[in-house]
Amino acid sequence: MRPARRRDPSAGFHFCGTPLANKGGAVSHTSQDVHLSYDGVVETRTTVLIVDDHPSFRACARAILEADGFAVIGEAEDGQGALSAIDTLTPDVVLLDVQLPDMDGFAVLQRLGTGAPPVVLISSRDACDYDGMIRGSGARGFISKAELSGSAIRSLLR
Repeated sequence: MRPARRRDPSAGFHFCGTPLANKGGAVSHTSQDVHLSYDGVVETRTTVLIVDDHPSFRACARAILEADGFAVIGEAEDGQGALSAIDTLTPDVVLLDVQLPDMDGFAVLQRLGTGAPPVVLISSRDACDYDGMIRGSGARGFISKAELSGSAIRSLLR
């Protein structure tokens, strides 16, 4: 059974799962989701934060990635929410839409400090629409929303 989904209205992002600690309103999570497989082997799954302003796409991306073995630990609907969620949830990878309501994905990448998780840019547009901005952004790569899959993300993380 999937844990209840919670929203912290002050942070502007959604998170799910059971917090490990709650100290003064701060919620900490592990960077990897740990679970037992059917044969009793402890496995870790790569954790993902999905950043997109369309709830329907976030739900679809969550379903695709969880079916491919990723653990989606949070969602954000804008750039500021993404920055807060990255800091709070410490995901292994961030799936970041290029076009967000408050700032674009490139601006989010510029604001990330050292030690930030790998970022994979996504868009409903083609990569060629961004004229080389992707290469200079610091992102691991780009995936069109229509081609999103766990294997596409894994190939960029190698």
